[in-house]
Amino acid sequence: MPSVSPASSCPIFRSSFWKSTVKLRERNCFSANWRIASLAARSFDFLVLGSGVAGLSFALKVAPLGKVAVVTKKKRSESNTNYAQGGIAAVFDSADSFEKHLQDTLTAGAGLCKEEVVRQIVQAGPRLIQELAEWGAQFTREDDRFALGREGGHSQKRVVHAHDFTGRELERALVESVKREKNIEVFEHHFAFELLKKEDRIWGVYTYDSEDNVVETFLASTTLLATGGCGRLWKHTTNPPIATGDGLALAHRAGAALANLEFMQFHPTAYYHANDEPFLISEAVRGEGAILRTKDGKRFMEGAHPLKELAPRDIVARAIDKVLKQTGDVCVFLDLTHLEPAFVARRFPQISEFCRQKKLDLKKDWIPVVPAAHYMCGGVVTDVYGQTNFPGLLAAGEVACTGMHGANRLASNSLLEALAVADFAAQKVNAEKRPNKLPDFPAYKHPAEKPTPEKIVVAHEREAIASIMWDYVGIVRTNERLALAAERLAAVAEGVKNFYYSRPLSYDSIELFNLATVSCLVVACAQARKESRGLHYNLDHPETAKGKPEDTILKPGLF
Repeated sequence: MPSVSPASSCPIFRSSFWKSTVKLRERNCFSANWRIASLAARSFDFLVLGSGVAGLSFALKVAPLGKVAVVTKKKRSESNTNYAQGGIAAVFDSADSFEKHLQDTLTAGAGLCKEEVVRQIVQAGPRLIQELAEWGAQFTREDDRFALGREGGHSQKRVVHAHDFTGRELERALVESVKREKNIEVFEHHFAFELLKKEDRIWGVYTYDSEDNVVETFLASTTLLATGGCGRLWKHTTNPPIATGDGLALAHRAGAALANLEFMQFHPTAYYHANDEPFLISEAVRGEGAILRTKDGKRFMEGAHPLKELAPRDIVARAIDKVLKQTGDVCVFLDLTHLEPAFVARRFPQISEFCRQKKLDLKKDWIPVVPAAHYMCGGVVTDVYGQTNFPGLLAAGEVACTGMHGANRLASNSLLEALAVADFAAQKVNAEKRPNKLPDFPAYKHPAEKPTPEKIVVAHEREAIASIMWDYVGIVRTNERLALAAERLAAVAEGVKNFYYSRPLSYDSIELFNLATVSCLVVACAQARKESRGLHYNLDHPETAKGKPEDTILKPGLF
């Protein structure tokens, strides 16, 4: 299988950034220049990093087994889950079947899905949705049954939803359930920045408390990474500001295997305005009949794919990108004017209200849309039980790469996968014997040589990373663009590394360090794949390779 190692010809890995960082930490990590206090270690049975659907559902399921700490870098309700609009794909309709859902997923995944993983997750869907309803999630219903929507790539209606704010409703229900569970303690504003490893096992994490400006040590025999995605690597994204690839960076620095980071899914339809942040316009809108048009009204998806607007996301995003490059326009348009206004308002209340605020009348106005970075299909390599190559470390949700999504995620399979893997992981740890004694770790110390972080440096370097990734590592790539990205990101990363270790820890510096790390890893994966497949499209390698496709594995030890 393709792999990337420090011996790669990629300029990123020739950079001293990758060779000196670990040595720098080993040399200076107990420097007297430390200016942030470290508190006594906290011990738990389970440690969960992240407060989205994967993390909170896992916490609820292992709470009967022992004490659980949920650590989140912002407030507990702030997660990628909270921004999910569409829903959860699962088989409830009599005309549908597990086999149909399986085949739709495999087709979208362009040959890289692990079929048995997909099968197990798909079959768990109905049970897990019923469980969410029992936890208090209020799904949209029709005649006392779950209302089912259809989205791109699905052959049947199977998307269970809560209007067009499904993620927000799931997060509400899970947060309320966690509040009622005495064995779960939530630590907000605690930013995990280093996994604790001893004798090839993960035992917890160091966190930076951004409110009290202290470092805390969390120890546990089982740690779940559920930190979400990395959409903020790109200039235009549907992801919230917290999506900075934290779990990917943590795992890679600890030596966990990562795979397939070249497969970033660009959602085809994010609201566009030159002076506004992108806003996701759910796939479900096209599922209900919305049409994509150029500014002169041409329905360009009619000739692009048999499923037209309901083609898989990679195909729709590339079709839009092609139109924009051909016309020079800054956006295309989503037309809902032929749909019944009352239905649109009822089915999509959040989107309708957003458009009203933007002075768009959906009875006569089209919504300006562009693709935006949306979902990372690669991640920390796990099995269907969330197990990584390290005992004691699990991963679930967008941060993980189980083989469910392959080279392109099927719409509304992400929440399904997060729920299923968290469920399977909880079952697995329940059945296994865990260590009953936790090792000691020293308080973390940081080589800070200068008194304060420079906000302008962080802002400038973040902007540089996002621009490079958007311009050179976007929807359509070339060898030259990737080489330029590798060279420029290596230089940025070198400066970020020096900045990180010469200043006291801060929320902003940790995020920037993670962004710099993961941007380099994404480019390395993209350079390693010498074909076009799914979400990775390279004009210099436009064909899909024949034979059994392979994952792109990032070998541990690059960083």
